Amino acid sequence: MNPIVRFAPSPTGQLHIGGVRTALFNYLYARQNNGTFLLRIEDTDLERSEDKYTEQILDSLSWLGLSYDGEPVKQSLRIKRYQEIINKLIEDGSAYRCFSTADELKNLRDKEGSYLYPGTWRDSPEDEVHERLVKHEPYTIRLRIPLEGQVQFTDLVYGDINTNYQELDDFIIARSDGSPTYNFTVVVDDHDMEVSHVIRGEDHISNTPKQILIYSALNWAIPEFAHLPMILGSDGRRLSKRHGATGTQAYRDLGYLPETLVNYLSLLGWNPGTEDELFNIDFLIENFSLDKVNKKGAVFDNKKLAWISGQHIMNKDSSEILNLLKELKAEWGVGLPGEYLSSVITQLKGRSKTLVDIMNQSEYFFNDPAEYDQDIIAKCWKKDSDEILNSYFQDTLISLEWADALIDQSIDDFVDQKGIGKGKLIQPLRVALSGVLTGPSMVDLMMLLGKETCLRRIKNILNSV
Repeated sequence: MNPIVRFAPSPTGQLHIGGVRTALFNYLYARQNNGTFLLRIEDTDLERSEDKYTEQILDSLSWLGLSYDGEPVKQSLRIKRYQEIINKLIEDGSAYRCFSTADELKNLRDKEGSYLYPGTWRDSPEDEVHERLVKHEPYTIRLRIPLEGQVQFTDLVYGDINTNYQELDDFIIARSDGSPTYNFTVVVDDHDMEVSHVIRGEDHISNTPKQILIYSALNWAIPEFAHLPMILGSDGRRLSKRHGATGTQAYRDLGYLPETLVNYLSLLGWNPGTEDELFNIDFLIENFSLDKVNKKGAVFDNKKLAWISGQHIMNKDSSEILNLLKELKAEWGVGLPGEYLSSVITQLKGRSKTLVDIMNQSEYFFNDPAEYDQDIIAKCWKKDSDEILNSYFQDTLISLEWADALIDQSIDDFVDQKGIGKGKLIQPLRVALSGVLTGPSMVDLMMLLGKETCLRRIKNILNSV
């Protein structure tokens, strides 16, 4: 089929997570069908568009592995092309100049009780239009739409959609300052880019009839349309900043892997038809299809995202995670051998949801606890904890040969000899070595820290608690 699709973000802020889902579905559709995935930067809003956001969009797509074909198209460089098409529409009578002022339109709306433009300048005499032009009066350009009938199209997700012309009006395609409107530029761009399938959020469904009318006025081929269900917050409203981090860069900074976001976002509005919910990009490319896209809005679930993230972290090679951690925070584990840092990651990744989780849990592998949390001490430090820990230190550890099997056996032998539960030794020992109550197995922890560090930290807590 070789479809041509596009992703068209506006560089007015961070790339929104909803935009990433749209980019992902376009990318998957193109790759699955041996098609082309294009990128267009819609930067005609000169007041809000900034180059730094364009760079952030490009960087985010690269980080996610959503490679586009060719060079990005920038709308701001195509103003002459838009003007050319507008002039063509005016010349053939498909569009006309409207000199109605904002106050006049407001009065009409108040009088008629409708926001639809009544066609005041639709059939105005040429000499009257010429007179206004000579006076340099401001005007908009409106598309002349049919008076009877309806716009019909079959959405690849939502099915047949019909809109009566009476529900529309001669809408503006160029503002009074000469700048073209969104619906107009999109049509010109998609035509010139030879886009065959427009895949975008369902909030654009209301724009589609207007865009089809522009295609028809220009006798251009109309692409297929597929509108994706909205991503919702936990309150059922459209996902926004009030629901937490919604910018791609924010998730990157929080330590999520790109494959985690790709995996999770693929499930928002698309049903793979399998019980398994952990996918890589190759699986998605092979199995994606628009007929499996849902019509109902998908709720963004942070708990589900965290679970999927944890699975990807756990399944990733520790040496790869090390490189990613260094990219995220270059000073993490600085000065320590890579082999040691990879071993630390191996111990922590099974209990981490993100890269930041690993960093936050790793401090005790690099430094002795500076102080001990009194709530933790109160929970695990009993009247005899000093005596038990000191006895294990003096009678067993000092002379113990440092090997995992021997450490494990020493713990069992000690608690058997003392006639105590294993927790009576393990909990104070863990707090002494790490300052926390949870972590890797005691043997793994002690082997990784080494004998000298373990002895020093036990001394430290015995002298301070």
